[in-house]
Amino acid sequence: MHPMLNIAIRAARKAGNVAIKAYENPGSIEVDTKGSNDFATNVDRAAEALIIETIKKAYPDHTIIAEESGLAKGNDSETQWIIDPIDGTTNFIKNIPHFAVSIAARVKGKTEVSVVYNPMSNELFTASRGQGAQLNGYRIRVSNAKDLEGCVLATAFPFRAKQYSDSYFTVLQKLFTKCGDFRRTGSAALDLAYVASGRLDGFFEIGLKPWDIAGGELILREAGGVITDFAGGNNYMVSGNIVAGNPKVVKELLIATQNEWPEKLRN
Repeated sequence: MHPMLNIAIRAARKAGNVAIKAYENPGSIEVDTKGSNDFATNVDRAAEALIIETIKKAYPDHTIIAEESGLAKGNDSETQWIIDPIDGTTNFIKNIPHFAVSIAARVKGKTEVSVVYNPMSNELFTASRGQGAQLNGYRIRVSNAKDLEGCVLATAFPFRAKQYSDSYFTVLQKLFTKCGDFRRTGSAALDLAYVASGRLDGFFEIGLKPWDIAGGELILREAGGVITDFAGGNNYMVSGNIVAGNPKVVKELLIATQNEWPEKLRN
């Protein structure tokens, strides 16, 4: 096992334990509003601090980018850890058991290892670059769907970017006539992991942050999947607009939706 993956797993499990204890005692959860429909809790911050402590103990010089505490530059700026302590905070606050710890380590701009861990189901999705993707140690692959017919797609309403609601619902309606069904689960990291494991056939969303994407991205790629922005390019970590699935599903999604998105979302 890649040594950084070992540390990422250790950190994810520690953070997951923090989340489980708080989930079982909802009165201990304190909620803050970061922005419109955007929340954080004392548990997010505690879990993040524990992840950072675990990483820093093993790699004190590495740089860390975390959702709650931001950028912490290290002497080694070429190695970056990207952390989301609880992806799916609204689910967590509402006592819905679908959220994840997401951790990725990048070296010179390439993701080397990643973990997406759902502590409630004890499902650990992992990947090392060039070594495939696993769920609890067993190899996973994307679905073999050949087109959108019968596909189950994941998405999320643009609750932080409601100015794009009209375009989004136009896309949703168009895809609904072509696919089998939709799921809206509330955790982008788990959506990507579910696509990687073939539970879902595809996924698209507007306005994600790097820490929402980084963990699931490598798992998806190592499982044979593809991830692009809305124009079919590689700008998704900047734009936050993503399309994911196996190569055939992504191609079909792009063909069906490209002309429906406003130009600003295709840049």
